[in-house]
Amino acid sequence: MGAPPLTVDGFVAQFLHNLNYDGGVTLSASSTNDRYLALACTVRDYLMARWLEDQRAQLQHQAKSVCYLSAEYLLGRQLDNDLIASGLAEIATEALATCGIDIAELRGHEIEPGLGNGGLGRLAACFVDSLATLGVPSTGYGIRYEYGIFRQTFEDGQQVEQPDAWLALGSPWEFPHPEQAQTISFGGATSTSDDAGVTRTRWTPAWTVHAVPYNYMVPGFQNGRVNTLRLWSAVATDAFDLRIFNAGDYEQAVRAQTFAENISKVLYPEDSTPQGKELRLQQQYFFVAASIADFLDRLPADFDLARLPDRVIFQLNDTHPVIAVPELMRVLVDERGMDWDAAWAIAQQCFAYTCHTLLPEALEVWPVELLGRLLPRHLEIVYRINEEFLAAVRARYGDDEMRIRDMSIIAEFPERSVRMAYLAAVAGSRVNGVAELHSQLLRERVLPAFAEFFPQKFTNVTNGVTPRRFLRLANPGLSALLTEALGDGWVTDLDRLRGLEPFAEDPSFRAAFAEVKAANKRRLNDVLQARDGMAVGDGHLVDVMVKRLHEYKRQLLKVLHVVSSYESVVSGRIPVSALQPRTVLFGAKAAPGYTMAKRIIHLINAVGSVVNTDPRLDGRLQVLFPPNYNVTLAESVIPAADLSEQISLAGKEASGTGNMKFALNGALTIGTDDGANVEIRELVGDDNFFLFGMAEPEVDRLDRAGYRPSEVYQADAELRRAIDLIASGALSGGDRSVFEPIVSNLLYEDRFMVLADFSAYVAAQARVDAAYADQDAWTRSAILNVARCGFFSSDRSIRDYIDRIWHTPPTL
Repeated sequence: MGAPPLTVDGFVAQFLHNLNYDGGVTLSASSTNDRYLALACTVRDYLMARWLEDQRAQLQHQAKSVCYLSAEYLLGRQLDNDLIASGLAEIATEALATCGIDIAELRGHEIEPGLGNGGLGRLAACFVDSLATLGVPSTGYGIRYEYGIFRQTFEDGQQVEQPDAWLALGSPWEFPHPEQAQTISFGGATSTSDDAGVTRTRWTPAWTVHAVPYNYMVPGFQNGRVNTLRLWSAVATDAFDLRIFNAGDYEQAVRAQTFAENISKVLYPEDSTPQGKELRLQQQYFFVAASIADFLDRLPADFDLARLPDRVIFQLNDTHPVIAVPELMRVLVDERGMDWDAAWAIAQQCFAYTCHTLLPEALEVWPVELLGRLLPRHLEIVYRINEEFLAAVRARYGDDEMRIRDMSIIAEFPERSVRMAYLAAVAGSRVNGVAELHSQLLRERVLPAFAEFFPQKFTNVTNGVTPRRFLRLANPGLSALLTEALGDGWVTDLDRLRGLEPFAEDPSFRAAFAEVKAANKRRLNDVLQARDGMAVGDGHLVDVMVKRLHEYKRQLLKVLHVVSSYESVVSGRIPVSALQPRTVLFGAKAAPGYTMAKRIIHLINAVGSVVNTDPRLDGRLQVLFPPNYNVTLAESVIPAADLSEQISLAGKEASGTGNMKFALNGALTIGTDDGANVEIRELVGDDNFFLFGMAEPEVDRLDRAGYRPSEVYQADAELRRAIDLIASGALSGGDRSVFEPIVSNLLYEDRFMVLADFSAYVAAQARVDAAYADQDAWTRSAILNVARCGFFSSDRSIRDYIDRIWHTPPTL
């Protein structure tokens, strides 16, 4: 099988063939959707031959493979990414123009699959891109959510969640394979029997569903490599009961189908109810069980399972896939008849665990009652793993019951439950954090007993982002400038950006760089005008805070700064002319059940509605909050940003990847020494980073001493005026009750120490204003940020995983 001719005429012929024969329409009668689908299928056709060859070669050579298990993949739009990866961008543009079609119109028609919530899912997407670009045999496994992350709208400034029907017009990038469906079991009971003197356990499930795989091509960047992302969709094993339907009970006739399809219906079902918790666990087991079965099915019939660690590493992307550990043990022991000890020795080499959090509440635990009811055999396996692990702990430390209780995979309080991070630490061959500081705190604060017991397991792999999407694709102006200065090798070797440093001293290069930033601001303005009716202030510093809405990320600190600036002008304490013209742009979704986060969104919108319409500000300060922030919008926002807000409380952010994307696109960072900010600051230099706030040891000391936010409020007049303005109802139509919960939380709890860092943050923002006043010096710092952040390529991250954890050499 060969690809179509790599020419304009060849592309046109294939496009028209797909439009006519697959779409069933002529060019003159085709809709925009028809043309988009035909274009996508044409790009697929150029990748297909190599994809199939790569799959064949992998089956033939049986090289060690990475199976990346992730509940999220925030992919972004596929069309442009695949065009640049395949080297087709110019040919496709010219080919469509000969057909009288503007490719930009078709680009805008694509709906991105919202199969992730934020950084975790975007990181997974970057990693599968880098795995393909580096030529590493790999398969990404996840869930094909029918409705991914919700589509966010605002009503009266408050978040409203609407379903994201990303499949409504078809998804041309996926290949369903119902004939390769896996049967996934739930519920029921276990029983034991004696088999030639060996006790065997049998699980008799109560119900099953089918996991149907949908394959996506993951092309490497212009290297001919195409890996696979395989997402699972749930369907009922007995979807339709004709007898019941004919009896007139139509709803009952399809009940099994509805019940099964709920598993892959929505990304992260709201889990404040018992039903929601159960559905989440169903989702997690559903996709890992299907993935393990899928991989084992691809092994030769005579494969010796004792060699499984030489053939695969299952990377657990956070705790969501950790139920894969007892599942592999179940398959090896119950289905393949292996001895327990032999199976456990294999399993301990086949898994590695990435922890993505420092927040205890983000480390998943599952009630024993729920796990035992839904997956009874797996609970038995977890109990045995824990029993043997605690025996090893006793053998080393003696009967230290406090230590044993602290290290037990089974927690007793507040309810008997399984601690999934502990299970991953016991079972995994490696445990890694995602930034140097995070990995240190992971060892010292999150899993210290395990780091002491398994010191050889713990390592660090700092996150990275793909330069293909977040430079080459998102910022074509800067990409062209980089290629002109450095050649085109930087796209797959981001360390070459170091060669940009001398250009920071070149006035003509600084002028060209500044023009690229100005053009990116104009492009963002056009996008926001068309999308949301918003406008970026002309000549404004573009101050951006885009990330999931969570209290530890401290969007509240940014809002308080805006309110303080506003109050200073309207009270007459400073003239409006003293304000540096600034557009503050937020982008964030709050989890549907996260009440305080949703209140903060309401506050941001309320502040914006007042600030943006007050003539006393003379348009020098505005707050924009475009709804439904996603990868597509990020590709316009990030290149336009002047200032990147990375202001989490030190010791709370694992890494962050937005901070990397902004720095690589020439934004300066204002941030705490938290997560990967630490490494960014060390690389770019203190002169090119606006550091503020407490370091993690100071946070810890203040917490231990007893933090009293009300005392900070009383001692700081500027802070007091800002909070009092919010409390007065001036930002909420005179209704003081609207934001009272936020004010009370700040004054009497303030878990993430917003007030403690406020004065330092305001002082840092004053340094920002002073620096931005010298545009030439600011541009020089921006260039140095780009030049010194090549370390944050996901290609480098993947090489670190290969060297430190996976040991899976490329096979290009």
